[in-house]
Amino acid sequence: MPAGETRIWTTLDFEQDGKQHGFLRLPFSSDLSAYGTIPIPITCIRNGDGPTALLIAGNHGDEYEGQIALSKMARQIGPADVRGRIIILPALNYPAVAAGRRLSPLDEGNLNRLFPGKVNGTPTEMIAHYLVSVLLPLSDLVIDLHSGGRSLAYYPCCLIRNGGKEAETARLVELMKIFGAPIGSISDGSGGGASTTLSAAAQSCGVPALTAELGGGGGVSHTGEAIATQGIRRVLRHIGTLPDLETKPPPPVRLMRVEGKDAFIYAPCHGIFERCVEIGDSVHAGQCAGYIHPVEGAHRPTEAIYFTRPGFVACCRFPALTKLGDCLFKVLSDIERP
Repeated sequence: MPAGETRIWTTLDFEQDGKQHGFLRLPFSSDLSAYGTIPIPITCIRNGDGPTALLIAGNHGDEYEGQIALSKMARQIGPADVRGRIIILPALNYPAVAAGRRLSPLDEGNLNRLFPGKVNGTPTEMIAHYLVSVLLPLSDLVIDLHSGGRSLAYYPCCLIRNGGKEAETARLVELMKIFGAPIGSISDGSGGGASTTLSAAAQSCGVPALTAELGGGGGVSHTGEAIATQGIRRVLRHIGTLPDLETKPPPPVRLMRVEGKDAFIYAPCHGIFERCVEIGDSVHAGQCAGYIHPVEGAHRPTEAIYFTRPGFVACCRFPALTKLGDCLFKVLSDIERP
């Protein structure tokens, strides 16, 4: 196939003014559907010239606040509100969304670890490839909404990657402050899988990207959904896509970052996890983070878990039953200046 071509198709015309609801069609042949496609919901709202905002949720299927926020926005925003174009994908990894899973049941693919994807790859790789080859080149900004899913509970955060240039990073920090989540986290992109995320792909394409973490535990945080809704509206007004929309001023944002791999605490054994702190707590090095109680019997000792550095608890494991290697906590450190 020629470079940039994709096997995913849609009847939507991204250059047509007005509001269009439809689907991306992902080819998927199965025993019971030889010529089948997987429908991925998409809405395009366009009104003349102006910037294009690409809004995404359902990158992981069990993260719900963003899915709700974008579905509401796709219904509520009309062409008369827009200058330019808004492309909304409230259930990007639709197979995972329909199954309520982080990973796709079609291929066990983690979409946010498979960018830039492959044109003739697995279904999840094909979704990633479509974004990189078709949608990111149309976009002036991308906002990717996440939460902790079933395995983590997250304090509401907005995350950015350090830009390649100082001006790029400064613009991302400005957008993050306008989004207005309580915590603004700046990453150097060195975390596990960070080079294969949507934000990394956007950066490679020269498109500013905001990522938000809005709740978790497999439920819906009303606070997280409200932060997403207000944050997106403020950012789109700022860039001129929703120029006349009334919005609330952004609250103060606490700028923080991940300081190395010891910012993460991992389970050293299998058992029942009892945490001693909550998300949003400030902790110090050596403080007890919790306990893992063995399930094999009382002859096995309980194991205490300790923080190795001070900071702010941004996320913690949600299910009690834990196995060796599960992430229990992520701790952020304050930044004195961006």
